[in-house]
Amino acid sequence: MNAGRTARERARAELTEEIKNEARRQLRIEGPAALSLRAVARELGMVSSALYRYFRNRDELLTALITDAYRALGAAAEQAVATVPAEDHRDRWRACWHAARDWAVAHPHEYALIYGSPVPGYHAPGDTIAAARRLVLVLLGVLRDGHAAGRLRPLARVKLPGGLAGQLDALIAEFAPELSRELFARLLSAWTQLFGAISFELFGHYVGSVDPSADFFAYLIEDLADQVGLPA
Repeated sequence: MNAGRTARERARAELTEEIKNEARRQLRIEGPAALSLRAVARELGMVSSALYRYFRNRDELLTALITDAYRALGAAAEQAVATVPAEDHRDRWRACWHAARDWAVAHPHEYALIYGSPVPGYHAPGDTIAAARRLVLVLLGVLRDGHAAGRLRPLARVKLPGGLAGQLDALIAEFAPELSRELFARLLSAWTQLFGAISFELFGHYVGSVDPSADFFAYLIEDLADQVGLPA
C-alpha cells in the first residue's frame, strides 16, 4: 500500500512538472497574459478537466511558476555564495550579484514573469513572499556576517523621510536586530538597483549607453558594496 501511494505521488509530481514546463514554453512564445490551462492541456494531449485536478485555474498555475522562479533565483545565489570562503564578505557579495544576473540572462522569460510587467488580472498570493525573499536574504546574510566579524565600515547617520524609519525598524526586528537603520536602508537600495540593472539589460534600456553592460554591472557591484560598508 505504501509503495503504491509513493508511486502515485511520484507520477503526480512528474506530471505536475510536465504541466509547468509546457506552461513555461508557452510563456516564451505568448507571454504570461495569454497563458491558459486549456492550451497547456491541449499541447500535453490531456483533456482540460484532467488538468484542473493539478491546478484549479490559470492563477494557481502562474503562482506555481512564479514561486519556482523565485526559488531558482534564490538557490542560484545561495549556491554561488556558498562557494566563497565565509570571511571574504565582498567576494560573497559579488558572487550573489553575478549569480542573479547569470540566472536572469539564462532564464529571461521567467525573470520577466517575476520582475517584468504585472500580469493583467493576476494578484500574487502572500505565499510567494518567502520565495521572493531568498535572494535579498543572501545579501543580508553577507552583511550580518560582516557586522559580526567587525569588518563593516561605520555608516553616517541620515535623516529618514516619513514613515521609513518605522518600516525599517519592523524589518530589522524580524530579520537582523543587530543592524542599523542606515545599513538596512542601503541594503534595500542595493537590492533595488540590482534588479533595476538586470531589468535594464534584459529589456534593452542600456542600448545606446552602456551596451554591453557587463562592465557597468561590475562597477555597480563595487559602488554599492562600498555604500553598505563592505571592506575592499
